[in-house]
Amino acid sequence: MDYAVVSYAAYLPIATGVTVWVARTLSRNGRIFLADVFSGDDRLADAVNQLLVVGFYLINLGFVALWMRNNEVVTDLKDVFNALSYKLGTVLLLLGVMHLGNVYVLNRIRRRGSLDKQQRPPVPPQAWLQPGQA
Repeated sequence: MDYAVVSYAAYLPIATGVTVWVARTLSRNGRIFLADVFSGDDRLADAVNQLLVVGFYLINLGFVALWMRNNEVVTDLKDVFNALSYKLGTVLLLLGVMHLGNVYVLNRIRRRGSLDKQQRPPVPPQAWLQPGQA
């Protein structure tokens, strides 16, 4: 029995399944956050959400495919679990770093939008004064 093939056969569906689960969870729960970031513009929030999901899949599934290659010799079941834990742990760390990066960038956008709202006058000016009229 070729244990390297066993490790590939276990790694690929687990890593793909975790990536799909994380993407769906972030998409579903992140929609509210994105609507707040974009000041209630639901169409823009949905569009950005879809673009983030597509980018998330492309980057993570590409990494999963590239990371599938095993340079170590897998001779027994213990080596299969060692290879799986290393590879899946790396994939999970990448997912977490990408999530934190997205939240950081979107939070910066949200803060900038909230600062812009605070600097605008609550009502439009009703008249203009000439210099020295005050």
